[in-house]
Amino acid sequence: MVTANRPISLLRLDAINITNPRARGKKSFQDIVDSIKSVGLKRPITVTTRNVDESAFTHDLVCGQGRIEAFRLLGQTEIPAFVIEATDAEALLKGLVENCARRYHTAYDLLRDIGRLKESNYSDADIAEKIGLSTEYVRGVSRLLSQGEQRLLRAVDSGQIPLSVAVDISSADEPGIQAVLQLAYQKNQLRGHKLVIARRLIENRRRRGKGLGTFLPERTKNPSASALIKAFKADTDRKRILVRKADATRNRLLFVTHALRQLLAEDAFQDLLAAEGLNTLPRNLAARISRVEPA
Repeated sequence: MVTANRPISLLRLDAINITNPRARGKKSFQDIVDSIKSVGLKRPITVTTRNVDESAFTHDLVCGQGRIEAFRLLGQTEIPAFVIEATDAEALLKGLVENCARRYHTAYDLLRDIGRLKESNYSDADIAEKIGLSTEYVRGVSRLLSQGEQRLLRAVDSGQIPLSVAVDISSADEPGIQAVLQLAYQKNQLRGHKLVIARRLIENRRRRGKGLGTFLPERTKNPSASALIKAFKADTDRKRILVRKADATRNRLLFVTHALRQLLAEDAFQDLLAAEGLNTLPRNLAARISRVEPA
C-alpha cells in the first residue's frame, strides 16, 4: 500500500461511502468543525476506489469521517482526498492506525477494529506494531473477545476496571480472582468505589455467566468476534440512551427549579399562592429551590 507522493483529488461528499462509521463526542467534533472553519482543512481525507459499479458511491472512506461530517455541516459539497490502492484489510488497518494516533476512537471502536483485524488473520504482534499499542494489550483484548467475556469487556469500555485486570480475571479460577483483586488494590488500580464495582461484576459473572443477558454458568460454544462486538455495541448503545435520558431529566429539573425560584421571589406570585392556600412545597423541591446557585 503506497502512500507517499499521492496526488490530491476533489471528490463529492455524496460519492464517498463511510464503511466503518464511528461515534464521536460532541466536543471533539465541534473542535474539528471550528478548526476547518477558521484555518481550512489541514489534511485531506483518505479513500479507496470502489469496485462495485452499480453503487452510487465511487469511493470507500479509509479515514476522515469527522472531516467529512464537518464539511457537510459547513455546507460544502466536495472535499480534498488522497485516493489509494488497498485491500479491505489494509484499508481497515490504516484507518485504525490514524484513529489511534489522533485519539479520536472510543474503547468500543478499538475493540471492534482489533476483532476485525484478527478475523483478517493479522497476528497480535502485527496489530500491535501497526497501531502503536503493546502486544500485551492487543493480546488481552483478543483473549477477552475469544473467550466471550462480554461483562469484562463492558467494564473495560466504561473505565470500571483496567484491561490488564480484566485479562487476569478471565484466566483465573475462583481463589485466583481474589488474588487478582488484592494485587490490583495494592497497585492502586482498584480502590474505593471501583473495587466495590469489580467485586459486584465478578459475582454477576460467576452467577450469570460471561455474556450479557444470560444466566447460563457456562457457554457450550464461544461466539465469534463479530457476534461479540455486535452484542457489545448493542449494550453500549443502551448505556448511551440511558445517559441521554438522565441528562434530559436533569436539565428539566434544573429548569423547573430555576423557574420556581424566580417566581417565588415575586411578591405577586406569593400573594397568589396564599390566596389559593398553597403555602407549602414538597421538602426535596423546597430544599433545591433554597440552594444558592453557583455563579
